[in-house]
Amino acid sequence: MHHRFILLLLLVIGLALLPARAQQQDPPKKAEPEEETISLETNLVVLNVTITDLQDRYISGLKAEEFKLLEDKSPQKILSFGFVETPFAAAILLDASGSMQSKLTLERAACANFIDGIREGDSYAIYSFGGTKVKKLQDFTEVRNIPDSVWDLRAEGNTPLYDAIVNAAEALAQRPERRRAIVIVSDGLDTQSRASLDEAVRKSIAAQAAIYAVDMTDASVYGKTPRDNSAEVMKALAAKTGGKFFHSPGGSKLREAFTNTVTELRNQYTLTYESSNEQMDGRWRAIEVRVARPNLNIRTRQGYYARKKKT
Repeated sequence: MHHRFILLLLLVIGLALLPARAQQQDPPKKAEPEEETISLETNLVVLNVTITDLQDRYISGLKAEEFKLLEDKSPQKILSFGFVETPFAAAILLDASGSMQSKLTLERAACANFIDGIREGDSYAIYSFGGTKVKKLQDFTEVRNIPDSVWDLRAEGNTPLYDAIVNAAEALAQRPERRRAIVIVSDGLDTQSRASLDEAVRKSIAAQAAIYAVDMTDASVYGKTPRDNSAEVMKALAAKTGGKFFHSPGGSKLREAFTNTVTELRNQYTLTYESSNEQMDGRWRAIEVRVARPNLNIRTRQGYYARKKKT
């Protein structure tokens, strides 16, 4: 009896060890291949479109079928369409060059007026440019308080305008908001930047940021000196990016310019389309938006630079 018990116990132990031995004898499994990371290029284009009547009143209620999109004169299919109040991100650029000394008080007040008009979800940053530097006075925030750095602003030296635009555009490119704006207050031509006008335009368009330019040139010299070329540059910046140019030497007109910018950013149509041109050649592509209603003014960016193929 005792011997039978021992044999039975050994048999049970042997059976229990069989799966483990069999597992040890199985050939090792090959390591699963790592998943490849697939990088997809997209030709999606986002457009913010401002439409006004001949009295400069914003037009709402238009339908997608009333719009026609052209890229390099080729019709494009609208993928999404909307007219809703959506949060925006704005970078305010304050000219602190020497010629702005007598206008800083107006500039600060207008900046405060802009910030007072933002709503929940909107965000803004403030930069100054003067001398040889571009300074960030306020990083993007929703808090409606002017930082002390704006009140402490002092005018000095030259005008690195293009550098300021590049800095602002690069920061806006990282923002999640689809509506983005660069608000410039300046009275003179760029005299200091390392960046060129072309680079400033390219960066702004790549960031999908519309430029709203407020010209602070003195009325007494406007159109009489080479200084008025600054107005032409700012007009071109605004037109290229789908923004707006304001000729406002100061006072209530300056405050109105900032208020109107906030209002406009809330009264835009947002359209998206996927470009039918799949060439990644880095070339300029002209955009045209048409609406099937007469006597309307349509503003959006004039185009964009296509991605370049990675080498």
